[in-house]
Amino acid sequence: MNRGIDHIGMTVPSIEEATTFLKDAFDAEICYDVQRPEDEPMQGEEVEQQLDLPNGQQIIHMRLLQIKSGPSIELFQVAHVKETEPTGISSYGLHHFAIYVDDMQEAAQRFERAGGQLLSKPHPLAGVEDNGDNQGVYGKAPWGSLIELIAYPDGIDYPASSEQERWTPAKHK
Repeated sequence: MNRGIDHIGMTVPSIEEATTFLKDAFDAEICYDVQRPEDEPMQGEEVEQQLDLPNGQQIIHMRLLQIKSGPSIELFQVAHVKETEPTGISSYGLHHFAIYVDDMQEAAQRFERAGGQLLSKPHPLAGVEDNGDNQGVYGKAPWGSLIELIAYPDGIDYPASSEQERWTPAKHK
């Protein structure tokens, strides 16, 4: 019945700036705009009910992006938002997404060149993921959302209790 994660959604202050960052950092490509800036904003009681949008706020732009394989990213730009901090790991709810990379050093440098801020240097992964050259690093996008860069080329030591191996992109040829 379920086939997998289709997309993740995130609200950003500017879809154009977020698109530029995601293109520069990860080669993201635009799939399409669901809601174009020149369209009438999505607003009113029905939209507020369907999307749990606070009263009076409007969705003025929505865009789907694709980064290689895996789920798409759906960006939302909302008008009349009270400035808030992005959700972090210590908050309930979705707080980050991870991009699998083949070259951690190059990916980290590219992330920073695109305007992101790494929270540390790339480091070994933990637990069952700590194997050989496996490594990761968290960073913040220019608007503050957490994005993880991860690579586990030496595999994961799955415990006997594992019911399923995690999704991993196909190797680059």
